[in-house]
Amino acid sequence: MENHNESLLIRKVSKTYANGVQALHNISLTIPPGMYGLLGPNGAGKSTLMRTLATLQEPDQGQIFLGELDVVNQKEEVRQTLGYLPQEFGVYPKASAEELLDYFAVLKGLTNRAARKEATETLLRQTNLWDKRKQKLGGYSGGMRQRFGVAVALLGSPKLLIVDEPTAGLDPAERVRFLNLLSELGENSVVILSTHIVEDVSELCTNLAIIHQGRILLEAQTQQAVAALQGKVWRTFLEKNKLPEVQREHQVISAKLLGGRTLVHIYSQMDPGSSFERVEPDLEDVYFSTMTGFYGQTNPQQIKEEVQR
Repeated sequence: MENHNESLLIRKVSKTYANGVQALHNISLTIPPGMYGLLGPNGAGKSTLMRTLATLQEPDQGQIFLGELDVVNQKEEVRQTLGYLPQEFGVYPKASAEELLDYFAVLKGLTNRAARKEATETLLRQTNLWDKRKQKLGGYSGGMRQRFGVAVALLGSPKLLIVDEPTAGLDPAERVRFLNLLSELGENSVVILSTHIVEDVSELCTNLAIIHQGRILLEAQTQQAVAALQGKVWRTFLEKNKLPEVQREHQVISAKLLGGRTLVHIYSQMDPGSSFERVEPDLEDVYFSTMTGFYGQTNPQQIKEEVQR
């Protein structure tokens, strides 16, 4: 196997639940060290993949390697070097941050008291919770709880950090603080940010994959994915009742209400006419055009036929 150092290699992973829902279809990804965005709507299979990578469930088939470690067959070794912040991170409301982090540090194998004290202090400072270390977790805000979750996930300097839907429910200032914290961590380990929020990925992640209905639709470098749409995204403002007409005539990427009018982005290789202006593409355009199947297409007629089918 080629040496990807500490990359995470996912090869042909599938998972079907007992109720017959196939959550993952033959997924293959190469995830290098750094911040990696896994982007997709709710129910796309993100949490199933995250739980599988975190050794909480097994795939029906396929292989996963973290550097030299076989994730499916060497679960204990993987857990030694894994940090996981699940979507629903429960806290113990009556414990203080300092007490609980110390407790988790013991579970992680940090038995030397002095070393443990040093590790927990470093993490509480890094997550900006040192001044609040004596406060009970029940009194923490959503953003503080998330940062505490990161402190727990970072115990033992993991090579793989998995963060599942971390910014849902955070206010804008907390969200920025939280994302800045994650980006500092992404320098030495693989950090996977699983989210349905496009901005989380566009601001932080060098590489990304878009997942939908258990399949990977796109795997790319974030900036290159956006650059590939250069010159192909156009926008117009229109009255809401005109939208069906535009949808018949053009490849609509997205439509959203802005101040009573509808802002429409379309995908077109050629100038679609005077009512449209060309716009700089962004990751949201990549996401929606991937979800609609336009991304990477070069034959507009073929797309029209697909949409009409």
